[in-house]
Amino acid sequence: MQAKIIDGKAISAQLKAEAAEDVKQMKENGITPRLAVVLVGDNSASKVYVRNKQRACEEVGIASKTVLMGEETTEAELLQLIDELNQDQSVHGILVQLPLPKQIDEAKIILAIDPKKDVDCFHPLNVGSLFTGGEGFLPCTPAGIIEMIRRSGYEIAGKRCVIIGRSNIVGKPVAMLLMKENGTVTICHSKTKDLPGVCREADILVCATGKRNTVTADMIKEGAVVIDVGMNRDEAGKLCGDVDYAAVSQVAGAITPVPGGVGPMTIAMLMKNCVTAARQQTQA
Repeated sequence: MQAKIIDGKAISAQLKAEAAEDVKQMKENGITPRLAVVLVGDNSASKVYVRNKQRACEEVGIASKTVLMGEETTEAELLQLIDELNQDQSVHGILVQLPLPKQIDEAKIILAIDPKKDVDCFHPLNVGSLFTGGEGFLPCTPAGIIEMIRRSGYEIAGKRCVIIGRSNIVGKPVAMLLMKENGTVTICHSKTKDLPGVCREADILVCATGKRNTVTADMIKEGAVVIDVGMNRDEAGKLCGDVDYAAVSQVAGAITPVPGGVGPMTIAMLMKNCVTAARQQTQA
């Protein structure tokens, strides 16, 4: 059995095309959605992520404004910039690229962003809205995972969903979104007993541990949908995920590759959140 490959690039292209259509209609009404991206310091991975976000904005027609700040930027200086962006009515979304230099408290920065412009969905108000089923932005990676499963034709309702990883960015929010879709959810982590046994019960398995080969073929129920959120490098320096792709793809019914799986979906959902933010702020 060879698993179907869930093509994140193709699905993200669909989402970006839909966002571009929305942006086109908004521009006809005199409104241009605008995203402000703040990059503090000299993290090479962060620079790549920011470039990818700028490129996606250009594709969709969203105006982007990138603010580069030095490694020695103080917390007060960053808070001042965020306040200015909060007040700027031409800016609809604010994204501060993490991680931040050690002298800056990330939690304080996230709290300072206007929840209406928090397109990453990290602000506690938006997180709380997600957990209580209210209206608000959806976190980009978890929402992208749901879109991938849905648009690939797989049913979530009534299915046993297992998540490995309990982070605030992926594990917990994807659990909430799977429950919202009526999946039966189990969250596993480093203290879970008999992890392989729990995983073998999964119809849908999401792995977000940041560790290579967390999931091996003997942990997979035949025909399961496997979503690999990991981004690691193997001995040869090649990008790989948390799942032993070659072996697991012989057992699973469907699997996401790395690269080309969850990654492109995250940026596509960010574009969708920017459009939503602009629409809400302008009532367009």
